[in-house]
Amino acid sequence: MIRARFAPSPTGYLHIGSARTFIFNWLFVKKHNGTMVLRIDDTDADRNTAASLNSIYEGLNWLGLSWDEFYRQSERLDLHRRLAFELLAKGFAYRDFMPAAADLEEKPHGEGPWLCNPEMRALPDEESERRAAAGEPFVIRFRVQREPAYEVAFTDEVYGPQSKLTADIEDFALLRSNGMPTYHLASCADDVDLKITHVIRGQDHLSNTFKHILIFQAAGTHQPRFAHLPLLIAPDGSKLSKRKHGPVVSVTTYRDQGFLALAYINFLCLLGWSPKDNREQMNLFELTNAFSFEGVHRSNAVVNFSDSDPIDPKALWLNSQHLRSIAVETLAPLVRRTLEDHGLSPYGDEAFFQHVVDTIRTRFTTLLDFPTKGRAYFADDFQIEKQALDKLNAPGARELLRELAQRLEADPQFTEASVEAELRKLAEERGVKAGMLINASRAALTGQSVGPSAFAVFVCIGRERVIQRLK
Repeated sequence: MIRARFAPSPTGYLHIGSARTFIFNWLFVKKHNGTMVLRIDDTDADRNTAASLNSIYEGLNWLGLSWDEFYRQSERLDLHRRLAFELLAKGFAYRDFMPAAADLEEKPHGEGPWLCNPEMRALPDEESERRAAAGEPFVIRFRVQREPAYEVAFTDEVYGPQSKLTADIEDFALLRSNGMPTYHLASCADDVDLKITHVIRGQDHLSNTFKHILIFQAAGTHQPRFAHLPLLIAPDGSKLSKRKHGPVVSVTTYRDQGFLALAYINFLCLLGWSPKDNREQMNLFELTNAFSFEGVHRSNAVVNFSDSDPIDPKALWLNSQHLRSIAVETLAPLVRRTLEDHGLSPYGDEAFFQHVVDTIRTRFTTLLDFPTKGRAYFADDFQIEKQALDKLNAPGARELLRELAQRLEADPQFTEASVEAELRKLAEERGVKAGMLINASRAALTGQSVGPSAFAVFVCIGRERVIQRLK
């Protein structure tokens, strides 16, 4: 069975690139009826924060894509340490007693290229054991084979054949002197224990893969397949970073701007991937069926934003398309929550509310348009646009609106058809164009000069409020 994992580190909010990695893992797993594992890589105690962890959960929960199994690396430290000492016992690793500071433990000693410390590599086992037993601090490093060197090779699902000589790989740290595992050790130990079959992650991890393959080979026979994803970059070609680009890279920015989770997922999928038929708007079922590594691009994907607007125009367009096509039963609760967040309460029962949402959504782009551009449908205090005011102030318009209100008050049906009949009858009797009365009505009811069908607007506002506003 296919098993994939998403392994974020809680050192900041959920990055847009991390969200895409999770989505691609999820689509791949669901397409092949596999298992989705969420693993929090929280072994870096100095950088982990509760706020960051909450941000990850918050972002993933908003996306609405579930996982099947959950783990925290900090609760699996014994497993990581056990593997380090197993590799030490088998001769695949050695103790390095040289580091004097924690920040040097995973980095080369001194300046220039560093591959290993010959003195520590050659240290006899007896002396290594004696110094460790005496309490001398040490780092456990992987003993990369150098004589003879050989080629570490694998075929990436996206980037194809990859290889690197062991002569060019340093003796990387597995276990720090404080007993905490490095990223390389913890990640591989967990991938082996959790039987991960596919590691799907960003292209910036591709260089780590050679080290990870060495660990997998030394640990046993388990080795997952790898798929590295193109990076997301800014319009100027720079890598998207939390520090430099701020809200652009945060998943919750799009949520707070009124995006539908499905639209955002759709948008992220198209950053570095395209289906065989080049479709753009897709629902989750369609995305799952269409996803394949063959469709993942090798070149980096640009997120188009500007200094004044963190939202990519393509994302905005996709959101408008999903807003119009999503089932109204799914959309209505999201709109209701957005309205309530803005202090507004929908009129009428659920059926009436859904009818209103279905009618007015065709001209909206995000959920935030409902309490702003659509305010007149949910509140009596709304602004009147200048263009609409001109329609309202047309000669004789206000008097005709008051007369129309009286007629509608006596209309037993109050449907689109009956309202249209009353309005056109009044216009004909008074010798004015129906268009003038329609435009003035729209202005009085919504404060806008354009919108859905004018007669649909009457029904959406409701008889009582229509009469009140026309008068």
